[in-house]
Amino acid sequence: MYVLMLNGSPREKGCTYTALAEMADELKKCGAEAEILHIGTDPVQGCIACGECDKLDMCVFDGDVVSRFVEQAKKADGFVFGSPVYYANPNGSMLAAMDRIFYSSGKWLSGKPAVAVASARRAGTTSALDAMQKFFPINGMPLVPAKYWPMVFGNRPEETRLDEEGLQNMRAIARNMVWMIQSARAADSADVLRPIQEQKIYTNFFRKG
Repeated sequence: MYVLMLNGSPREKGCTYTALAEMADELKKCGAEAEILHIGTDPVQGCIACGECDKLDMCVFDGDVVSRFVEQAKKADGFVFGSPVYYANPNGSMLAAMDRIFYSSGKWLSGKPAVAVASARRAGTTSALDAMQKFFPINGMPLVPAKYWPMVFGNRPEETRLDEEGLQNMRAIARNMVWMIQSARAADSADVLRPIQEQKIYTNFFRKG
């Protein structure tokens, strides 16, 4: 089992990392390999809806964190997307990366369990989570459950480590992630058929002037 985690904070070892590291430690205790990929501080190009990914089978903007994530995603069994809260939303680089990941390479994530995690000093976590979690259901990805909302609080890592309930929730998510991966594998072994996926139909809504 291999779980790929994207740390969407420009601070490599900040509060978001503290939450993801707690989850990674629990994943390893449960027998899963966990890798935290840092988004970094370089600008992340947003999606320009050029449609070239349909021809290239990858995003036209190559060589950045999106390319690295997608390459690892091909072998991953589950995903975690973590971000600090900026003005009640995830970090802009994180949203830009997720737009491109899911638009160009969603097939490598489809059907695999995922969860979003938000880190905040005080507030804005629910709207940040809402923005990130919307990527999963439209890509056929089951959401990993938790004991409470998947968030931690603190302005510095040492404060986040004092959020015992938040860190407990990270551990619960990790255990649920492993259970979901194992359940999917057991179902495949038992010849339980996965849902049939129809070819996507695109419709536009318009009104004559």
